[in-house]
Amino acid sequence: MSTVTLDPAASSPAEPGDRIGELRTAIDDCDAQIIELVQRRRAISQEIGELRASSGGMRLSLSRERQVLSRFRNALGPDGASLGMMLLRQGRGRL
Repeated sequence: MSTVTLDPAASSPAEPGDRIGELRTAIDDCDAQIIELVQRRRAISQEIGELRASSGGMRLSLSRERQVLSRFRNALGPDGASLGMMLLRQGRGRL
């Protein structure tokens, strides 16, 4: 993973286009990490669902989902709840 300083005062290239390229590379690195984490989260969530179902429980826990949505909303605002819901759907599928 490349490291890009996000402080514009820290030795910025002479050309804005160069800096934009660096920042886009940093975004691409972030996206790759996000994708990897979403895949990991999805696998963990699916395993939990399988364990719950195999032990006679429900596949999902609505109280747990509310906790997740609240955490995302509190950290990221209203769009955070939407992001949280998308992540929940990745793990359990649509209801």
